[in-house]
Amino acid sequence: MPHLTRRVFVLSLVVVAGLLGSTTHARLNRGEVHVWETQEITFQAARDYAHPYVDVTCWIELEGPGFARRVYGFWDGARTFRVRFVATAPGEWRWRSGSNQPDDAGLNFGTGALRAVAWTPAELAQNINRRGFIRTAPGGHTLEHADGTPFFLLGDTWLAASTWRLPYRGVPARPDVEPGPGLSFEDAVAWRKKQGFNSVSFIAAFPNWAADHRGATFANADGIFLRNAWEKFGHWAPGAQISTADGATTTGKDMHDEAGHRPFAVLEDRDGLADFDRINPAYFRSLDRKMQHLAAEGFVPFLETVRRDTCPSWAAYFDFNTSYARFVQYLIARYGAHNLIFSGIHLDWIPEKLSLSADTFNAALTHHWRTYGGLPFGQPYTTLIDSSTYQRFGHGEAAPWLTMHTVGNNPRNHAIYASIEELFHLTPAYPAANLEPYYTGWNHEINRPGGETPEAGSPRDVYFARAQMYGSVLSGGLAGHVHGTGAYDITTTGEPEGWRPFIWEALRYESGAQMHHLRDFVLSEGLRYRELAPASQDLQPRASATAAADGLDGWSFMLRTADRTLALLYFEHQAERPRIGGLQPSTRYRWTWFNPRTGAWAAPTTVKTQADGSLATPPYPADRASPMRDWAAKLVAVP
Repeated sequence: MPHLTRRVFVLSLVVVAGLLGSTTHARLNRGEVHVWETQEITFQAARDYAHPYVDVTCWIELEGPGFARRVYGFWDGARTFRVRFVATAPGEWRWRSGSNQPDDAGLNFGTGALRAVAWTPAELAQNINRRGFIRTAPGGHTLEHADGTPFFLLGDTWLAASTWRLPYRGVPARPDVEPGPGLSFEDAVAWRKKQGFNSVSFIAAFPNWAADHRGATFANADGIFLRNAWEKFGHWAPGAQISTADGATTTGKDMHDEAGHRPFAVLEDRDGLADFDRINPAYFRSLDRKMQHLAAEGFVPFLETVRRDTCPSWAAYFDFNTSYARFVQYLIARYGAHNLIFSGIHLDWIPEKLSLSADTFNAALTHHWRTYGGLPFGQPYTTLIDSSTYQRFGHGEAAPWLTMHTVGNNPRNHAIYASIEELFHLTPAYPAANLEPYYTGWNHEINRPGGETPEAGSPRDVYFARAQMYGSVLSGGLAGHVHGTGAYDITTTGEPEGWRPFIWEALRYESGAQMHHLRDFVLSEGLRYRELAPASQDLQPRASATAAADGLDGWSFMLRTADRTLALLYFEHQAERPRIGGLQPSTRYRWTWFNPRTGAWAAPTTVKTQADGSLATPPYPADRASPMRDWAAKLVAVP
């Protein structure tokens, strides 16, 4: 059996690693693989199992330089099981297979060995993922690749991108690609990559969602809600739970893959309830292609399990902790050998009856962590959240699976910044980011700062998104930022537009093109950004007299290093010029204005603080090109 296992192992390496480099075959002939390159071992069980997803757990014990850990595998249909892993350092690596079915000769006692080699400098320049998976950087507030290269998250919200709505076609994007009808997954990735993005957020599966007669929000005869889906605009279904003024209800969006597969078997005699103990590997093979493409393009996806509305039926008809933990582990086993940020639940809202409590999810994710451990290769583990992960789950031992904090969804205005500052001051420090800020182009009541709904794509609409970029990061969200794209549901070709724009329209909004300016600003002094801490309390006044607490105008923000030699500032539209305190007394500083709309730096000027370490903000630059006159600035002490 070891000989057979070794033979299958090498064949699998050719298939998977071959996606990432043209030298794969030559290296495999020498028994070599690259570090941080996804490898795969394929096993064939010796017998059939009635419920392989539930009944079979397989793994390898993987050992290499500085690494010794069990890496779990996953069922991929019929008798096929796979284990995916990476070598995290150059050197000799060995593995031995095992399972909870000790008599199955196809799953146990296989062994293998390989030699991992480093990438050359030229190869590293081709794909930043070759620098290693992301992890918490020194200081605890930021992220970095395994080799110490800083990773500043610049993400986008494509929540339905796992489905047919953004189809993977296997055709490379044209160099001159622009978003338009018929947009493919490859086209969208190429467009955002050209704009400097390095991540997209999406939900892996929508088990109970379909465009059927039951309505977007639907509860069965037991009163159990099966879904609270996004509407399929222009399509109506009778008799559902939540109706419009004319008595009709929109049907839900269909969320199968490009071939029509759904993530779980469907119990048709149970109102379309997913059988959460019968997974459909064919659906996830489609997702494999998208994950592999993102890896090859240097992206670090934010991969989520399911949306919270699926889970009341999961808890009502299944052993939730065990069944949900099994699905979480399936995703980690299938995709944990990719560079990613993992989200245990898309908990964007916790409405009564439509969702489970945060405590219920925390219990299930803690059960997973205690049963299987976290991600085997150390990537960040968090959730998308309503308000903040700390407020919902706690910190440290209260949520032992959690390694990165987030805020999001509500509120999308000034009120969120106190939550970000609260995360920054936790001990031990975790990286933090705003994952659902203001969404450009989305007309919805929770997306109206100060009650205002600007025209989609207008300067005001784009400004709100930009204000949340800088306000979130300068409040302490130093892991980066996720851009709110109004077509997160992927309204696409063949569907009428509704509250949300078509995906190709949303991708063209100028706010997306301005995201990389944020990274350029924050990292303009290199790794010193890791030393920054919120210091907005030293701005007087912090808010203008007319600034609304639920708006996005009139506030100022500051990050500052402990030695007070570096500060980054941001002034919203209509912000008063504050007096800046907390600097070194009687010290000359270099002041440089930064235009967050264009990414342009002005010529620096020299200013000097008073004996109390304060100075007045210089006059804002003239900018007749935009009616939204927000500004950023950098202060550096002059030796």
